[in-house]
Amino acid sequence: MRNNRYNSVLDAIGRTPIVKLGNISKGLKSTIWAKMEFMNPGGSIKDRIAKYMIEKAEKEGRLKPGDTIIENSSGNTAMGLAIVARQKGYNLKIVIRNTQSMEKIKMLEVLGVDVIKVDASLPPEDPKSYNNYAANLAKEDSSLFYIDQHNNLDNNEAHYMTTGPELWEQMDGNIDYFVAGVGTGGTLFGVGKFLKEKNPNIKLIGIDPFGSVFYDYFKTKKMITPYRYNIEGIGDEFILPTAPLEMMDDMLQIEDSKAIGWTKKLAFEEAIIAGGSSGGNVWGAVQIAKQIDREANIVTLICDTGYKYLTSIYNDEWLKKNNL
Repeated sequence: MRNNRYNSVLDAIGRTPIVKLGNISKGLKSTIWAKMEFMNPGGSIKDRIAKYMIEKAEKEGRLKPGDTIIENSSGNTAMGLAIVARQKGYNLKIVIRNTQSMEKIKMLEVLGVDVIKVDASLPPEDPKSYNNYAANLAKEDSSLFYIDQHNNLDNNEAHYMTTGPELWEQMDGNIDYFVAGVGTGGTLFGVGKFLKEKNPNIKLIGIDPFGSVFYDYFKTKKMITPYRYNIEGIGDEFILPTAPLEMMDDMLQIEDSKAIGWTKKLAFEEAIIAGGSSGGNVWGAVQIAKQIDREANIVTLICDTGYKYLTSIYNDEWLKKNNL
């Protein structure tokens, strides 16, 4: 029997199960599998990169006792960092958009995080915007250690070293497609690098919300002017070094309303209560299944728990307010 006793909550990060989405796969020739990343201690896949990036920085002497960690995050990386920082004795400052779910913000505050809310409407080039404020604070204060998940290739390496090998082992190597949303890109491209080294024929499919720059840049090599979207955790306003888009075989674009609809479908049909990016992932997996119309194993991720979004995507008033 597997020994599930750990010395700390940090040892419980990773090794999440993978399940067949049997009801959603009905009527499809392909089978859709989903790795249950919401079962990490912080409720999301981002626990993996938080632990990995901090421990790598410690080993390399870049992060020292007494330092304060700072990061800009849509909430899940922040939660992972909060768990690791609390266990290891670091203070943590998080820059977060003022549009993020109240559940995420409250959980961070419970863990003693200094939450700095910034105006989500500020243009990305503004020094006080979500994209720049944490980096600027770190430049002004040498006691702040900036994790910088959007440019930190240890983000990708965390998934190359953990998530990818787990998926390969759990599926006995029988993977035809891997479908995942692109936020920082660490998950899709870290996992994808590992899987393609094992089998170059595995196809990588990215999911991007309307309003993000990735889809258009992947398809046309042109930058659009980004605009607001409501699904948290995927998409961005810049092309990032952690997102080598050329590694993908294709990319699909999804509306907020469709991602939310599929998140609820996931709850109704599979009893999995997840965040909106997971709905987008499952929708993307189904689109691929319909396109290829043959037997295949399509693997995706349930990135985080829906309990973080009870006042947003699962709330009728919020949906109405946001025209969804």
